[in-house]
Amino acid sequence: MSGDGNAGAWWRRLGRAGPELAAAALTLTVAAVMALAAFGNLTDFGTNQQFVRHVLTMDTTFGDPDLMWRAIDSPAVHTTVYVLIIGWECLAATVLLLAVLHWVRGLPRRDFARARALSTVGLLMVVLLFGLGFVAVGGEWFVMWQSEDWNGLDAAHRNLVLAVSALLVVYVRPSGAR
Repeated sequence: MSGDGNAGAWWRRLGRAGPELAAAALTLTVAAVMALAAFGNLTDFGTNQQFVRHVLTMDTTFGDPDLMWRAIDSPAVHTTVYVLIIGWECLAATVLLLAVLHWVRGLPRRDFARARALSTVGLLMVVLLFGLGFVAVGGEWFVMWQSEDWNGLDAAHRNLVLAVSALLVVYVRPSGAR
């Protein structure tokens, strides 16, 4: 069977590209999460706008007077922050999708420098959004963790772990590789 030899060679080549395929798959996964989050926020604007409003006004936290000075009651600020989040999600998704394109284009040449660079930028954008934006600012500064109804820390942590995991895989190199 002459096809078996070709299939074996194909599987060996695929095996050598394993780390890059894993990086591409994880980058694509995070891109899809960002694109779907942005799409959901755009098509159901009001729901998560209310989330942002409640977090910033701190109206469902314990109401500790030592913390409530941090609250922001301006609807214009709430909407601006929400629009910036959506814009950031759209931009991150775009950068990550471009990275996936470069992962795929790089396979025949084994040239992944641009793919790694774009993945790094996009994944760090996700880390900043969920780590800095949601966990640090929302969770700690605006004490989102105190709210039973408007606490997005579980979702933020899931997205943060996914992005950091993808970022680590982007830099995995097989032994002996440069």
